[in-house]
Amino acid sequence: MKALGNTRRLIALMTGGAALAAALVAPGAHASPAEAPAGTPDGDGVSREAGARALLPGWKLTTTGADARFRGLAAVSHSTAWVAGSKGTVLRTGDGGRSWRDVSPPGAAGLELRDIEAFDGRRAVALAIGEGEASRVLRTDDGGATWTESFRNTDPRAFYNCLTFFDSRHGLAAGDPVDGKFRVLSTADGGRSWRVLPDTGMPAAQPGEAGFAASGQCLVSSGPEDVWLTTGGAATARVLRSRDRGLTWTASASTIPAGDPARGVFAVAFRDRGHGIAVGGDYRPGRESPEAAAVTGDGGRTWRASATPPPAYRSGVAWLPHSRSAALAVGPTGTDLTLDGGRTWRTVDSGSYDTVDCTPDLSCWAAGEKGRVARLGFRGGPVAASGEPSGVRAR
Repeated sequence: MKALGNTRRLIALMTGGAALAAALVAPGAHASPAEAPAGTPDGDGVSREAGARALLPGWKLTTTGADARFRGLAAVSHSTAWVAGSKGTVLRTGDGGRSWRDVSPPGAAGLELRDIEAFDGRRAVALAIGEGEASRVLRTDDGGATWTESFRNTDPRAFYNCLTFFDSRHGLAAGDPVDGKFRVLSTADGGRSWRVLPDTGMPAAQPGEAGFAASGQCLVSSGPEDVWLTTGGAATARVLRSRDRGLTWTASASTIPAGDPARGVFAVAFRDRGHGIAVGGDYRPGRESPEAAAVTGDGGRTWRASATPPPAYRSGVAWLPHSRSAALAVGPTGTDLTLDGGRTWRTVDSGSYDTVDCTPDLSCWAAGEKGRVARLGFRGGPVAASGEPSGVRAR
């Protein structure tokens, strides 16, 4: 497929790193000899610099026919993806976004679905947020034709924010502190049943500390046992890590500012057990969000502020597939690209998105307000103010 071929080329260019980074100094402009080394031909005789100038990432909007805000996104492949959002809305595509099927759970119109995890085109688990019984988990095994409610919160003090799965059976859901500690649910049967984990291995929460149900990425896993939980609202924005599927946790301070209920770490992404990126800031429109990104190379024990962070609040982040250095961060005011593992960022699209997810077969998706769902595409030339960059796109 042309789209897959373009994505592979972009990944190859990103693996090279320096040439594309130089080309992105001024999107659409040629890198000067002082900015980039001499070109090295790739497999089809095109220099890396020339390829970099020709292929810049941007989002290609799909037509969903919905007006919900989609903060939950599960990208399965280049053809299959699920989104979940406001008014209990769940959509699924099996043709790369050319068409979407409304597979919303019956009677869910009053629920706020903020996270969804999918194993394939038929099996998915969705999380509804809110106080008390508003927090629920629903599962489908038939592509959304039918849904089963597998958990309903009965504790009025609890409020769940995010889901993650280690594999098709083992997963966790995390919520705000109850009795001074973050509450975690566990499943060992693919989300068909859940139990509250003991909190003896959970560090005490700070006053005012909570999670953010903004993108489904406040709880993420990597590998069979490692999982990270992000926080904000308190004096320090932290990232908590468990190496045993949520039984015991350690907490580390991030460099992303907090000190206010609207500020903190909103999302993390790990490409392996050691290397991670955190993004966040202040979600209120018009508020400055300095130091809105941070990186770690030791599994989250320590965090370093990005030297050139995104220019505003970002709620979602994802590593590009099979890349050790390239990642995307999204938020209501734009999308940013890093080619050096999160140390520096460059805005490449101005459209509004809340969450982003990439797949092993080299596909990336984003979702957000007003029914917006997009796939990553490529173009030459400057970014368009509309959030739909100009130029010919591969589908």
